[in-house]
Amino acid sequence: MRARKPALIAVDGVAGPAISAAAQAALTSIDRETRGGVSHWDASGLFEELAVAEESAGQPSARTLLLLYAADLAFRLRWEIRPALAEGRSVVAAPYVDTAIAFGRAAGLGAAWLSNLFRFAPRPDARRLADASARGGRTGGGFVEFGCDHVAAAANGVTRAELMNRMAAYLRARARG
Repeated sequence: MRARKPALIAVDGVAGPAISAAAQAALTSIDRETRGGVSHWDASGLFEELAVAEESAGQPSARTLLLLYAADLAFRLRWEIRPALAEGRSVVAAPYVDTAIAFGRAAGLGAAWLSNLFRFAPRPDARRLADASARGGRTGGGFVEFGCDHVAAAANGVTRAELMNRMAAYLRARARG
């Protein structure tokens, strides 16, 4: 039997529950012998800490949230993703870089800044786009929902729904190539 090369599978999308479901589907598509697991956002606990911050701390900007996301992704790469790959196991990253970039673009941040911010992240071997319709009416639990809830989008005249629609359009265009 021929051994398969370990793979990094990126799952990106707009809805946390849909991303989780797509990550589980991607994980089950990997041979058991080489299955390394799912690396979920906020593995570092940075966002959990931000969620319990006192109101006097204020709302973070989209740029600040993306800097924190990049720090969390660096943590995930160091402690979850790269060790699994080094052991010959495939791993699913949910979400990965495209979700964060879509969030930043939807919030009005420049493509060059976002590209530079995430240049440390290795290219995935495979990409999957989570179907937002798979969320089944549920919301919450994902980076996008957290970002929309914690960024004062109204200051830019952008509603939560518009921000999510912009992200979805970006991700669909990215998936098409």
